[in-house]
Amino acid sequence: MTGNPYNEGLDRCPANHQPLTPLGFLERAASVFPDHTAIVHGALRRSYAEFYTRARQLASALAGRGIGRGDTVSVMLSNTPPMLEAHYGVPMCGAVLHSINTRLDAAIIAFQLDHAMASIVIVDREFATLMTDALAMAKASPHVIVYDDPEYDGPGSMDGAEEYEAFLAAGDPGYKWLMPEDEWDAISINYTSGTTGDPKGVVSHHRGAYLLAQGNALTTSMGKHSVYLWTLPMFHCNGWCFPWTLSAIIGTHVCLRQVRSEPIWRLLADEGVTHLCGAPIVMSLIQSAPNNEKRPLDRRVQFFTAAAPPPESLLASMDAAGFDVTHLYGLTETYGPAVVNEWHRDWSDLPSAEQARLKARQGVRYLPLEQLDVLDPETMQPVPRDGQTMGEVMFRGNVVMKGYFRNADATQKALADGWFHSGDLGVVYPDGYIQLKDRSKDVIISGGENISSIEVEEALYRHAAVAVAAVVAMPHEKWGETPCAFVELNAGHEVDEDILRSWCRDHLAPYKVPRKIVFDTIPRTSTGKIQKFVLRQRAEKLST
Repeated sequence: MTGNPYNEGLDRCPANHQPLTPLGFLERAASVFPDHTAIVHGALRRSYAEFYTRARQLASALAGRGIGRGDTVSVMLSNTPPMLEAHYGVPMCGAVLHSINTRLDAAIIAFQLDHAMASIVIVDREFATLMTDALAMAKASPHVIVYDDPEYDGPGSMDGAEEYEAFLAAGDPGYKWLMPEDEWDAISINYTSGTTGDPKGVVSHHRGAYLLAQGNALTTSMGKHSVYLWTLPMFHCNGWCFPWTLSAIIGTHVCLRQVRSEPIWRLLADEGVTHLCGAPIVMSLIQSAPNNEKRPLDRRVQFFTAAAPPPESLLASMDAAGFDVTHLYGLTETYGPAVVNEWHRDWSDLPSAEQARLKARQGVRYLPLEQLDVLDPETMQPVPRDGQTMGEVMFRGNVVMKGYFRNADATQKALADGWFHSGDLGVVYPDGYIQLKDRSKDVIISGGENISSIEVEEALYRHAAVAVAAVVAMPHEKWGETPCAFVELNAGHEVDEDILRSWCRDHLAPYKVPRKIVFDTIPRTSTGKIQKFVLRQRAEKLST
C-alpha cells in the first residue's frame, strides 16, 4: 500500500473545509445575541445586530467605490465605533485594513499611504489638518472620508471630503460579505515604528487573526460577555486582535477617545469593565489619579501589560486597588501578544519581591503559537535553560506575519532558517519561562563583558524616585563602552547622580554601574517607545 489511506477519497470540499477568518465572529454574535450591547461610546449604546449591519454597510459602500481584493483602505481614527466597524467592514469586501498611528508626523503618514497604495482614507475630524498635510506630501491621492465624532468638539475639517455617516448610509445593510479566498489572504497591514529608517509594513492574514483573537480569550480567561475598556490604541497591532476577540466572546467594547484618568475610573465603575490592556504608563496614570476621581470597584479587573516590566511598587499598588496584572510580550510581527506570564497559584504565597521578580519575566508561548525559544543566532541551537545565557528570542507558528510588504530582503532576513528572528535578546529559566534582556543593538559591551541595558534599568526602577529609566552605551577610551543612564524622576522626589550610582552599586556588579547618569526628558516614538538611538547620540557627545 502506498500513500496515506486516510487521504484516499477523503478530499477537502466546501462542506468540510472553510478558510479561517475572524469576520465570522461578528456574524455569529449578531445571530445569537442580536440585542446584546456590543459598543459603548459616550451616550451611544449599539447592539450586535446594529454593529453587524453597519459593518456590512461599510463593506458594501467600499465595494460600490470599486474597492475589492488586494486594495488598501487606510484609517486614521481614535478608539471609536468606526474603528471597530473598519476591522470588519474593510476585510468584508476583500480589502486590507491599514490603521495609521494618530501620533505620527505628516511625512511618515505620507510614506505609509504611498507604500500601502491606499485607495481610500477614513479620518477622524480631529486629525484632518494632519492628514491634509500628509496628502500634500504623498504621491497617492486616495478618496477621503471624514468621521465627525459627537464626543469631539475641537477644530478640524477637510474641504471636499465625504462625510462618514453619509458614506455608510449608501451601503447595503444586507450586503453578502466576502469570505477570504484563502485564509492566507491579507487582512491588515501595520507599520513598525521605523526609528532607524523607513517603517516596514507587517502583513497579517485571516488565519493568524482568527487564531490570536481566540488565543486572547483563552489566555486571558476572558469569559462570555466580558466588558473591555479601550485604553490600548486600536491602531497598535489591530488592538492586539481584541477587536475580533470581543465578538468571539460576545463582549462589550467600551470606547475611550482619550486615555485620561477621570474617564478611565468612571467607565471602570459605571460600565462594569472586566478587562483592559496598556503599557505600564497607563497603570501609573490610573494609580496617580486624584482621590476624587478614583471609584470603588466591586470586582477584580484584569489588566494586561506589555513593554518593560512594571516596578514592584506599581504592581503592589495596582493589586491593592483591585487589579490583577499579567505581563504579555509580542511584536507587530506576531499580531501583538504571543507570550504570556502564566501565573502559578502557589506563586501568590511568595514574598512580594519574589512575586515581582517572577512577574518581570515575559513567560511562555500563547496557545496558538506553535514554538517559542531562545536560540544562538549563529548556530540556531537553543541556549542552556540556566536563566543566564543570552540568545535571540525566536517564534514559529500561525501567528507570525506573512512578511514585510514590498520588502523581500527584510522578509527573508526576518524569517530565515524557518524562525521569526525578533531581534530581542533573552534567557530561558529551568521552568521554560523566558525573560528579555535587551534588543541585540542595545547590548553594552564593556571590556569584553556583555551588559544588559534592561538589567541596569530594572535596578534603577527599583529606586522610589525613578519614574522612567533608559540605559545606553557610552563610548569609553579604556573599556570600549560603559553604561550611561537617562532618568526621569517621579513628582516630589529629588536625588542626585551620586545617590543613584550608590544605589546601583548595591544592586549590580561594579562593571554594570552607569558611569554617567543624566536627569532629562527621555525622547519617545509616537507609540511611546523610548528612542534609544537618540540617547546613544547624546551619550556619545557626553563622552567627548
